[in-house]
Amino acid sequence: MVSETKSTLVVNAGSSSLKVKLLPQGFSFLVERIGSMSSVKSNLVKTYETAVHNHEQALEICLGHLGKELNLQDIKVVGHRVVHGGEIYTQPTLLDDESIAVIEKLSHLAPLHNPANLEGIRAAQRLLPEAIHVAVFDTAFHATLPAKAFLYGLPRDFYKQGIRKYGFHGSSHDYVTRKAAEVLRQSREDLKIISLHLGNGASAAAVLNGKCVDTSMGLTPLDGLLMGTRVGEIDPGVLLYLLHNGSNPIDLEKLLNKQSGLLGLSGVSNDMRDVRKAAKDGHKEATEALEVFAYRITKIIGAYAAAMAGLDVVVFTGGIGENDVVTRQQSLQGLTFLGIELDEERNARGDLVIHKDESRVKVLVISTDEEGMIAKEAQNAVEGLARL
Repeated sequence: MVSETKSTLVVNAGSSSLKVKLLPQGFSFLVERIGSMSSVKSNLVKTYETAVHNHEQALEICLGHLGKELNLQDIKVVGHRVVHGGEIYTQPTLLDDESIAVIEKLSHLAPLHNPANLEGIRAAQRLLPEAIHVAVFDTAFHATLPAKAFLYGLPRDFYKQGIRKYGFHGSSHDYVTRKAAEVLRQSREDLKIISLHLGNGASAAAVLNGKCVDTSMGLTPLDGLLMGTRVGEIDPGVLLYLLHNGSNPIDLEKLLNKQSGLLGLSGVSNDMRDVRKAAKDGHKEATEALEVFAYRITKIIGAYAAAMAGLDVVVFTGGIGENDVVTRQQSLQGLTFLGIELDEERNARGDLVIHKDESRVKVLVISTDEEGMIAKEAQNAVEGLARL
């Protein structure tokens, strides 16, 4: 049995899933389809199915396997991914009754995410009562957005109610932009970086001198780039039209979150690999869906280069960003005027560096490590408490 006095458990609870990772050991678990016959995947045991009724039971299963590898009392810190911290939480926060109550009040800003995050928090607190629990917020990295970037063109009373752009995937954008600076042996504070987190959820961030100054997701994770099942940017008038013609808010929520994006446009799948295969086989709608996906990325690169008055680095990350060669190529097409020169051979190999040697703007492919970033932030919060 391994003994590790500084083990940190990272818990990421979704609406019907639970991701758990123990660091530094690297033991990981994914429990899917919570509430029915669930799939348990791990690098410790073979994938298997079992009935899992709730997040607490899912975590019990994960901890049961971990308990065979180490003493669970060695888990001193638990870092919880929480999607929405509003304007209240812009730093990792120790979880107690007060902070949990505030996160619950913020659930109206992320009704699909915060309630599930809270289930994971409560389950972990019951099962690991001796550990210190820390919330790390998706929105925190974007807390540096200036008002000109986060304000909507609505009457001010709406902003006072919390309606503004917040941005998400913060841990990922923070991690890959830090890593990009390390790769280039420069300080992040001296760079103008666009990071592209492309997966089933997709977002972009403009990071100027180490601070996020714009990002594509908004009040919710619906805005911006096209995603697997999420609509991305859309004329609000479309929603008014649908409401006036028989749709209701519940229908719209399902449409925008689960039936749109690559799935809705292609009619094939929300998985880029399936859509790519269909397009290769001559499927017109799949081809158009891929064109929309890449075009929105191209547009946002141009917009963020303008917002930062220049550009030094573009970083691709996420499942699509790290693995889909054609998306990277198509989204950078026509951007040589910005100083981006893609090396086709390096891109095809999926190298870390995929720009030509003479390219003024550097283009990198970096595997994200959200769990590692959450663990680090949680540990820093606990160390900060110890110094008080």
